[in-house]
Amino acid sequence: MDFTLYTAGTPNGWKISIALEELKFKYRAKSVDLSGDEQKEAWFLSLNPNGKIPVLVDHTKDDLPVFESGAILLYLADQDPQEQLLPKAVPERAKVLSWLFLQMAALGPMQGQLNAFLRYLPGEYKVATERFISETERLYTVLEKQLENRLWLAADRFTVADIAFFPWVYMHDYCGISVAKRPNLAAWIQRMLDRPAVLRGLDVPSKNPITSARGDPKKMEELVELARKKQMCSLML
Repeated sequence: MDFTLYTAGTPNGWKISIALEELKFKYRAKSVDLSGDEQKEAWFLSLNPNGKIPVLVDHTKDDLPVFESGAILLYLADQDPQEQLLPKAVPERAKVLSWLFLQMAALGPMQGQLNAFLRYLPGEYKVATERFISETERLYTVLEKQLENRLWLAADRFTVADIAFFPWVYMHDYCGISVAKRPNLAAWIQRMLDRPAVLRGLDVPSKNPITSARGDPKKMEELVELARKKQMCSLML
């Protein structure tokens, strides 16, 4: 395997670096400057016409570009003959895919919009902010229920479903969501953080500032203020 990952320090970017680290695939990470709109430049749009990270280029397949984080996770999982991250057998595969697509369709968009409205446009759109808080909280409750008496979200083992949800849930402090009264979810977060490949993936393409700020409201607010000053509203989307 030989890949180049075009990425940035966002939940969707971390999904792919975590998967690559878990699978031990050879790859190079190229940082994309979101604040400088590098993702809108012609060279990047030739890889992803939608102008978003992450993009994975497979150099073993005539430099094939794959975009959309869910699609990339499926692509990587299917390259692994050991089926470590995605079972091929039904019904296990169907269960994992259901949870993967729930993240793509629900938690990612809802929490992403919550980040933007709560952190970058505070107080300006109260109704919208409350809507995204309510829906994000609801989805966290769904995860808490799913993790009752089980270690992993979609199967009896770690899969792409866990990878897809984790970087967003890892950011719960950033958007003001608490897991204090969600013990199943809190325990799952710790299991994820106990995996060396997950920790390595979180530091791609550079050292992750969220790691040291988690659980420290002052440090977290400093990160938010920095993002505001740099006008990086797309940073966490």
